[in-house]
Amino acid sequence: MLEKSSPVKLAGSTLSHSCHACAFFHSKEEEYEVLMPFILEGFKNGDRAFHIVNKDHRAEHLARLQQEGIDVDSAEAAGLLAVVRWEDTYLKDGRFDQMLMIETLKEALSIATPPGKISRNIANMEWALESMPGVEDIVEYEARLNQALPKNHDPVVCTYDLSKFDASVVVDIMRTHPMVIIGGILQHNPFYIPAEEMLAEIDARRNQKNKN
Repeated sequence: MLEKSSPVKLAGSTLSHSCHACAFFHSKEEEYEVLMPFILEGFKNGDRAFHIVNKDHRAEHLARLQQEGIDVDSAEAAGLLAVVRWEDTYLKDGRFDQMLMIETLKEALSIATPPGKISRNIANMEWALESMPGVEDIVEYEARLNQALPKNHDPVVCTYDLSKFDASVVVDIMRTHPMVIIGGILQHNPFYIPAEEMLAEIDARRNQKNKN
């Protein structure tokens, strides 16, 4: 994470290092309640906000930011706010390509910010519930992302609605994130497995499935 002139607070904790976190919620209201302070702190500090959302939710998301006192038009014009759709990131060309998405995210994170400023990155992950090729690779993607992100990177928060994902997927997703937000609190994830181990496990599962 870049040097900061101001503390970075997320879900009840102050970040002192890079953060790739999965955030589990039961509703959109709970998600906003937990993450909006993080978002607003960023605008107050002059940080960049990069959000990936469902295209059907984009207008509502911008309206939420506006209601919180953020001048959305000015922030977008100044390059301090980018709210992009799944179709322009995860689901380009109607499919999920994990390697392409990793490069897309790395490119987004590489956009220069002024000294002492960071990019605060939030991605809604319900694209993986769409009926499109490749979405089944979400767990592998999350594991590979840990390998691909720079050692000192700005916070990346992947949001999941617990009411929409199968329990087995939730468990695997948790195992691919060094940090987790659950119950509205950010904490180090005791269930995290290093990317190399997780990828080896995924390969073993795939090989076993091919044998059956």
